[in-house]
Amino acid sequence: MVAAVLTGGWAVLVTVAGQGVGWAVDQAVLAAGLDRAVLTWPVVALGTVLLVGAPTLALALLPRAPAVRATGRAWLAATLALGALTLLRTVPPVHQEAYLAALAATAALLTAVLDRLLHRRRAAVPHAEARRPPQPVTLLGVAAGLALLLPWAWLGALGGLLETLLAALAAAALGALAGVLLDAAFWTHFTVGTPARPARLVLVGGLVAGVTLTLVAAGAGQSGAQLPALFLLPPAGFVLAALHAAAHRAGRPAGGAPVRWLVGLGVLGPLAFADPEEITVLLVAARDVPFWVAVATGAGLAVAVLLAIGYAVLLARPGAGTPSRRVAGATAAVLLLAVAVVHLGPGRPGLYGERLLVVLREQADLTGIPAGAPGRAGRDVRAAEVYRRLVATADRTQGNLRRELTRLRLHPTPYYLVNAIETDGGPGVRAWLSGRPEVARVLVSQRLRPLPAAAPAARGHLPPPGGPAWNVSLIGADRVWPELGVTGSGIVVGSSDSGVDGGHPALADGFRGGDDSWYDPWSHTRTPNDQSGHGTHTTGSAVGRGGIGVAPGARWVGCVNLDRNIGNPARYLDCLQFMLAPFPLGGDPFTDGRPARAPDVLTNSWGCPPIEGCDPGALRPATAALATAGILVVAAAGNTGPYCGSIADPPAPYPDVLTVGAVNRERQLTTFSGRGPATGGVDKPDLVAPGADVLSAYPGGGYATLPGTSMATPHVAGVVALMWSANPALVGDLARTRRILRDTAGPAGVVSHPNHPSANRCGGEADLVGAGLVDAYAAVRAARAG
Repeated sequence: MVAAVLTGGWAVLVTVAGQGVGWAVDQAVLAAGLDRAVLTWPVVALGTVLLVGAPTLALALLPRAPAVRATGRAWLAATLALGALTLLRTVPPVHQEAYLAALAATAALLTAVLDRLLHRRRAAVPHAEARRPPQPVTLLGVAAGLALLLPWAWLGALGGLLETLLAALAAAALGALAGVLLDAAFWTHFTVGTPARPARLVLVGGLVAGVTLTLVAAGAGQSGAQLPALFLLPPAGFVLAALHAAAHRAGRPAGGAPVRWLVGLGVLGPLAFADPEEITVLLVAARDVPFWVAVATGAGLAVAVLLAIGYAVLLARPGAGTPSRRVAGATAAVLLLAVAVVHLGPGRPGLYGERLLVVLREQADLTGIPAGAPGRAGRDVRAAEVYRRLVATADRTQGNLRRELTRLRLHPTPYYLVNAIETDGGPGVRAWLSGRPEVARVLVSQRLRPLPAAAPAARGHLPPPGGPAWNVSLIGADRVWPELGVTGSGIVVGSSDSGVDGGHPALADGFRGGDDSWYDPWSHTRTPNDQSGHGTHTTGSAVGRGGIGVAPGARWVGCVNLDRNIGNPARYLDCLQFMLAPFPLGGDPFTDGRPARAPDVLTNSWGCPPIEGCDPGALRPATAALATAGILVVAAAGNTGPYCGSIADPPAPYPDVLTVGAVNRERQLTTFSGRGPATGGVDKPDLVAPGADVLSAYPGGGYATLPGTSMATPHVAGVVALMWSANPALVGDLARTRRILRDTAGPAGVVSHPNHPSANRCGGEADLVGAGLVDAYAAVRAARAG
């Protein structure tokens, strides 16, 4: 018995630790911008099977007591099943339907195998499950499962139709697996003598069942989605023990039916109502998906504990009677109605599946476009020709596919900056599209599920700097204004980010205005706004007034490509298209675009990693087209340091993008700043700029300090605005502009990282700090001289 207790504790410790470490590794890799560590979960699976399997095997073979051997067999079988289920996490989270299908099939196969191996003498055990109608304890198991599902129906949201159906199948298969492990043969070993001693069944059987369910829960979902089940299922072991105590008293063993229903409904919540891609450090902001998953998990844990206590008191105490089938059925019916009412009422009804981005093989030919006159006149001519060719190519090549998708009611949305179409569809549609001759590849376009309540809007609480901020002075921008008389007037900066607080005192007067200066493809708002603060901060560093912006005389236009700090390929394209050819609110980008109203330089403090659906070349045609049009794209290197080659997420690695890393007050490269070389050996970043504790505007009229290459990027965009304001003939001349920036950059140092010695080299200084620290004063003087 002591050995069983120690083995059970060890199994829980190893399992919970392994699952936590595996998820933490996934998140660390994601935050560092590294390639997904495919071997993480196979290593966790092997370690768990070896560390837990060995003692449970001994427990299944050596003790004399049948109950202890039964305990060992159940734990050993559950451990082996966990190992197989954990291996499925090699499927990337972005392919959730494929994972759920594999989970359902694997759990069903394990159920069949274990049923045959564990229950060869099954005929010796009364098989009450074949009786109809269901026993009261089975109905009470259904009621308990629905009670565990209730918080998820309230606080979560469903994915697509296929994803939801596969989640239900996977939950049912996991319930069946648990039913095999904890069926009537299992519970008979904990039924001592007559029904007069039910407390022993509840306590001992509940503990053993709780450990078994911990092992099952650890395999129930992708990385992150299994963590709630680790809290919800173990207390359910005592609920099941109480139900089987009541069934034993009535002389009618319940078998695995209560287990199947309770476990199946218990894991359905996190499997169906939470997207594992959103249980991530990318959404750690207050009251986002991780917060609500934690709330639903906490509520479910409280329900499970209350059910365990209540069922034990009502069903397993001496002299307790078994509820009638009518009472048990009514209880289950009431809870089923409650789940439906809560989900359709205060919950978030509907289906919120991912969409697909279909990239066509033929992209527009932009060669041979003449440079034209210097300055904005020539830039406008080039931009108009680029826009014309892009739209013509898309119209010519997309027609048949768009008509077919419309006929199938898949709601296609065409794009021209990359010749692509966003559409509804799951794995089947994706396979069909991938096989079409005109299609190059099909990407998943991540779609966020709604929150039960809106996250609180970000608010700045710091006062204005009272003079030029340190970061503005470090690059000499504050000298440009009085000494050279240049503030960026006449230049327009485009910001694609989380939005911009258009009413902020540092930004309100700089908004260009008109019906084509703001676009929100997420929420379709009509005026500039920002819920997270990120975009307000970056725009403030580029053009903000009051000492926070590099080019306070420049104007700005804005587009929302991030929602709750997540984007997808289609939303990034929406904003980049808007920057090439702005269009009025409600207009058609294909017919109503105005290339002459395109901003001059774009600041982009975002990247599109694989978890959002991008592959390395997803946005390559877009940045190439913008460069051909004479629009300079400035992009963040990413907060993926200090690892070499960590500038990987589009658009930062692209050669026609001006990629910016971050330094601190001492001109030293920050630890987090992404490093090159980029894909194909391209030297990146191009430049560095201040990005440590930068003070800038924040929604609500206040200010905040933030770190990141996101903060460094708008400094360079602001310097370009100053250069082009000082010499309008440079507008659209990207080659000369880049050369001046490179030739006038100042020195920047690299702090030695003893824990990452290779990060001090990364192939050369150009892959750490690029040409050096951007120098606004020297660059503007050189631009004016040119």
